[in-house]
Amino acid sequence: MIRFGGVVTLISAIVYVAYNLDKVLLGRFWGAVALGIYGRSFQIINIPTDNLNSAVGEVAFAALSRLQGDLIRLRSYFLKGYSLVLAMTVPMTCTIAIFPHDLVMVVLGAKWVAAAEILRLLAPTVLVFAVLNPLGWLLLATGKIRESLKRALVLAPVVIIGYSLGLRYGPTGVAMGFSTAMMLWVLPHIAWCVRGTPISFGDVMKVLAKPLFSGVIAVAVAKGFQFLCPQWLPFPRLVFGVALLLSVYTGMLLYVMGQKGFYVGLFRQLGRRSSLETESLAAANEA
Repeated sequence: MIRFGGVVTLISAIVYVAYNLDKVLLGRFWGAVALGIYGRSFQIINIPTDNLNSAVGEVAFAALSRLQGDLIRLRSYFLKGYSLVLAMTVPMTCTIAIFPHDLVMVVLGAKWVAAAEILRLLAPTVLVFAVLNPLGWLLLATGKIRESLKRALVLAPVVIIGYSLGLRYGPTGVAMGFSTAMMLWVLPHIAWCVRGTPISFGDVMKVLAKPLFSGVIAVAVAKGFQFLCPQWLPFPRLVFGVALLLSVYTGMLLYVMGQKGFYVGLFRQLGRRSSLETESLAAANEA
């Protein structure tokens, strides 16, 4: 337990340094203003990532740990959970990428307008984090702790080199370098993480393809709306634009991509499981 926990702590420390050294470098070489603008943008980017990690990660780790001896069920549970995480993350990524100026104006105010471009450049990392983080849960839940450490030791320098190369161009250069490094590394990282597991690279690509294609169509429609309504105030444009994007994305994913049955069945299964657990807890309390 101590060895396992110690390695997990080391992995967390390595990843934390990799994802936060960019702010140290910006503050050192570009000053407080540049750091403030970049840091605020990064906080917005982290909202969906942190929420998904806290809400899904702990549950997924416990569930996958119990199933590590049953490879068929492990594969099924992981891919279902992975699909759900990606389906929720893609529209968030699209919203940040398409409406960064409106988002900054509504959430932060006009004085932070310089953060909009950085927010747009960092948007791809939201999706990349959603793609990579569940693979980490899979490795830890199946006891592949050393393999997870090796991947962290490779990921960290890739990310650091990426945003260090963009440092000379200020906050926008760091954001571009961060996103570029993550996007270039995501496919090799997936292939490396699933090696030796019941999950294949093709499984991951199939899960990713449907929400990603739905997101592309939703972005095209949202961009058309944005082009037709340039004079709207930021708040109504953001509300109507996001509503349109989510509607198109949901329709594409559930009906055009044929995922309605999958998600309805998934939520029904979750509902039944929750009801059974509640009944068992009530019976135990009565006893």
